[in-house]
Amino acid sequence: AFGLIYGAIIVLGLLMALSPQPAAPFKPAAVLFGSVLAMTLARALAALIAHSIETGERMLRLPALREAWRGRHPILFVAHLPTALFTASGFGWLSLEAAMLVSQLFCILILVIFGARVGWVISHGALLAVLGALFAGGLGSALALLKYAIQ
Repeated sequence: AFGLIYGAIIVLGLLMALSPQPAAPFKPAAVLFGSVLAMTLARALAALIAHSIETGERMLRLPALREAWRGRHPILFVAHLPTALFTASGFGWLSLEAAMLVSQLFCILILVIFGARVGWVISHGALLAVLGALFAGGLGSALALLKYAIQ
């Protein structure tokens, strides 16, 4: 859950900075996936180094590398659909605006689902599940709307 939530927020944040460039139609896809990959690798490297400092263990050992990577792949998972949508846009199969909108809705949906899940886990009732979904979805929607406010 952490990786999906973190990934959704990262993708929404990066979508704010993306702008169409007719001369480079595939650039949004490359920037989006490359940025999410760089942030994911940065978190894994930081975890690897911090673990080595705390324990005195060697960094470049398979168990340490596996531990550093654990939980990081869901962050990248969230970037796959938006990257595919922006790639489709680069080929002209989809408008850039549609790719942006569907990507934002995908990320907001992830936040809504996990917000509802948190509410359900806390109370096992519908009220907190709905409130959790509204809260998390509202934060995601605010990030998505911020893109249009900035432009």
